Amino acid sequence: MIKAVTGTKDILPDEIPAWKLVEKTIERIFHNFNYKEIRTPVFEETSLFARGIGEETDIVGKEMYSFTDRSENNITLKPEMTASVVRAFIEHSLGKQQSLNKLYYVSPMFRQERPQAGRLRQFHQFGAEALGSTSVYLDVEMIQMAFEILKELGLKDLNVKINSLGTPESRNAYKEKLRKFLIDKKNKLSEDSRKRFDKNILRIFDSKDENDKKIMKDAPLLLDHLDSESKESFEIVKETLKLSGIPFEVDPYLVRGLDYYTKTTFEIISGKVGSQNALCGGGRYDLLAEHLEGEPTPGVGFAAGIERILLACENEKSLKSPEENIDLFITRLDDELSQKVFEIALNFRRKNLSVDCDYLDRSLKAQMREANKLKAKYVLFIGGDEYKSGMANLKNMESGEQKLVQIDKLDEVLLSQK
Repeated sequence: MIKAVTGTKDILPDEIPAWKLVEKTIERIFHNFNYKEIRTPVFEETSLFARGIGEETDIVGKEMYSFTDRSENNITLKPEMTASVVRAFIEHSLGKQQSLNKLYYVSPMFRQERPQAGRLRQFHQFGAEALGSTSVYLDVEMIQMAFEILKELGLKDLNVKINSLGTPESRNAYKEKLRKFLIDKKNKLSEDSRKRFDKNILRIFDSKDENDKKIMKDAPLLLDHLDSESKESFEIVKETLKLSGIPFEVDPYLVRGLDYYTKTTFEIISGKVGSQNALCGGGRYDLLAEHLEGEPTPGVGFAAGIERILLACENEKSLKSPEENIDLFITRLDDELSQKVFEIALNFRRKNLSVDCDYLDRSLKAQMREANKLKAKYVLFIGGDEYKSGMANLKNMESGEQKLVQIDKLDEVLLSQK
């Protein structure tokens, strides 16, 4: 039997209502903040992510699904969305059409990671990008939107962590201090961290190795070596979050190891999803557009994992998906009336009612079981002596009330109940 590829998951019909509820919440909150949806291709040139994310990252080095197509192009299924959005922003000159572009997305992503709870090889993210302004209030707006969406979904066990990465100049000066601290400890670091020492030293803070964590506890912190502009911006972030009623904590170990990240960075984590507890993360990336050969354009954004959020909702029992039902189920009492039933069903479907009928030649009793299973609001009985006199029985499944209606007046009766 052919099964779904390891690390991928079918989303079955009984799971779809929860997904739709999440997607509607996402769309509503982003609309409230005046963000417009953008959709980019599911694959891009590999060089976009190598440059946009960084060749020294785990994503580019170990996790991307990359291949050469029949035209000898190097192609990658997108592992994240920010680089794609910024590429589209540059390619279509969106910055010339308006000074500030506020964009959001919902999209599948692909990374060849080890599958576990909350981590799949095909997964779905939503997120937002604001391109064109250095305003620190956009940094806060990203946190507000992410928090509002998670709160609307009923999640309570949330922890907002924030940090500042400063300007490139202050960060470079800090990196030298960090190298001096680690130089005589380098041989004690894990193999991955020894590689990061030369190529991406800030990412040593991300190490999961217990010995690395112990060493880094005594390391100097970037937060203590910020320039005055970054300090001032970070204070505004904290003050505005307090005014927004969003609880947060400053985490000096929260880093983004890419050179184009600047100033604000944040994560929202959940205590209900196990080791993969980060529901979303983001930050300011004022140098990314220039890094991708566009005009210098400040930007800030975040991304959130839908599967992890649904897992958190399930564990907190917070998601109350609307019950799916249909307006009408039509039963057939006589075999020769199949075509008439099908005709009536189509008539009401064209009038925007959800309608189903029997396609398996079942008994009346079995048809009623199906109507109950589908949670039909009404059941229409076509056949018998009533049908011969132009009438049909209509049953309200909630009240149990049943009444005879003229078949040619069915539209009038049913549509008035809609």
